[in-house]
Amino acid sequence: MAEIVIDEDVRHGKPVIKGTRITVDEVLGMLESGMTYEEIKKEYGLNVEQIKAVIRHAASMVRGEEVRDVPA
Repeated sequence: MAEIVIDEDVRHGKPVIKGTRITVDEVLGMLESGMTYEEIKKEYGLNVEQIKAVIRHAASMVRGEEVRDVPA
């Protein structure tokens, strides 16, 4: 099972995919830009479980956060 780890000696303590230096925010940026799982796998050597672990990590970070209306 893929894990997200935080190590102060790797990428300044940003969450990364275990065994890599690829950060959660990098993978989220790839997905946001429209890259498919297949493109990410080919370009960065990640597998689907690692990509899903990134999404689960991001979801866990925002779960339970209160959303407020921001005045325009």
